[in-house]
Amino acid sequence: MTETTSGSTSRTAKTPVSTRRALIASVSGSFLEWYDFYLFGIAAGLIFPTLFFPGASGTTATIQSFGAFAGGFLTRPIGAVLFGHFGDRIGRRRMLLITVALMGGGTFLIGVLPTYSTAGVLAPILLTALRLVQGLGIGGEFGGGALVALENAPRGRRGVMGSIHQMGTPIGLLTATGVFALVQLLPTASVSGWGWRIPFLLSGFFVIVAFYIRRHLPETETFRDDKKHAHRLPLLALLREHPKNILIATGARMADAVTFNVINVFGIAFATKQLGLPDQVMLTGFVIASAVEIAAIPLIGHISDRIGRRPVYMFGIVLCGSLGFAYFPIIDSGNTLAIWAVIVVMLAVGTGCMFAIQGTLFSELFTTRTRYTGLGVAYQTSALLGGAPTPAIATALAAAFAQSYWPVAIYLGAMCAFSLICIMFASETYRDDLVNKKEERTA
Repeated sequence: MTETTSGSTSRTAKTPVSTRRALIASVSGSFLEWYDFYLFGIAAGLIFPTLFFPGASGTTATIQSFGAFAGGFLTRPIGAVLFGHFGDRIGRRRMLLITVALMGGGTFLIGVLPTYSTAGVLAPILLTALRLVQGLGIGGEFGGGALVALENAPRGRRGVMGSIHQMGTPIGLLTATGVFALVQLLPTASVSGWGWRIPFLLSGFFVIVAFYIRRHLPETETFRDDKKHAHRLPLLALLREHPKNILIATGARMADAVTFNVINVFGIAFATKQLGLPDQVMLTGFVIASAVEIAAIPLIGHISDRIGRRPVYMFGIVLCGSLGFAYFPIIDSGNTLAIWAVIVVMLAVGTGCMFAIQGTLFSELFTTRTRYTGLGVAYQTSALLGGAPTPAIATALAAAFAQSYWPVAIYLGAMCAFSLICIMFASETYRDDLVNKKEERTA
């Protein structure tokens, strides 16, 4: 490799091979992270209430199941701080080997758990414990995985490369939903007996592949080029240098976290149990939406490299907040094509305009030696506050109003309005240099 010098900063020339390797490593972890996440969310709505919480009534069992789902969010901020601490001090690469093992290993072990009929109360305890392990790994994965792509990208291409990392999300959703949809084709007794385990056991294979890809990954270029000494406590440095940006990033992501959990995790359970739709209608809709999102994400990233991150992100928030009021009425209509269309627009376009550039936008708000911690803390704190309680909140709201979906739509709209206000206070960052990033840049 050759080196070129600009000012006092030495930059190692990239090769197509090194860039491609960084992207593959980044996407592999993102895929595993979201495959695990979506798989648990789908099972929490359709399978786990009867297998792990059978002593309660239908609604109560679903809320308890969603409580186990939410448990993983409790350890995600811990994982963000823990892995961010070492990722900002010694580098990104080694942390990513640990996070991928925790995520995939926890999911695989769920596939071999005894159910309530075999182990009694121990079954939901073990399920929740493994969900906590998943959350710890996921908490450290997003920040490191995003930075592998972003810190190896040139300034004018960060939106595209960051979006390619995010493609692991719809691929994970597509795979998890597709595998679960195939399992649902089995006889009901087979699904509840052994079929539900298949998607979880597959994670063991995925984690081996991801670990192999990351094993020889070099450290990111931006981290190597940054000449500042590592902070003794990156979290304290983050809070000192970027207090506004932490709040902005955390609040801005709430719309995405709440929207997805309303339309997918809660939405699938509500549509099948309260509105009487077949499981396959909703699952197929999300398979189609995931496929569309895979194509849309790099385009969204490219647009953000041309016009900036803020207008793209704002468009996604407004679309989700407004279309949320039409989502459940369309599902209630029973028109399969209309249902698929609204799922595609809300997931692939609405949340896509936010999710495609989140890693890029949030990374650009922080300096190199606080970036892993900052990205992880903002992302996982918003997941804890916005994503974790949303399925249970939505279920409780619907139940409190005679299974009406309007309170849920209002809740979604309010959270989108809050995120819109937050992003309006953020500076435009798409022209910033990651290595020479200054402290605190907000409007």
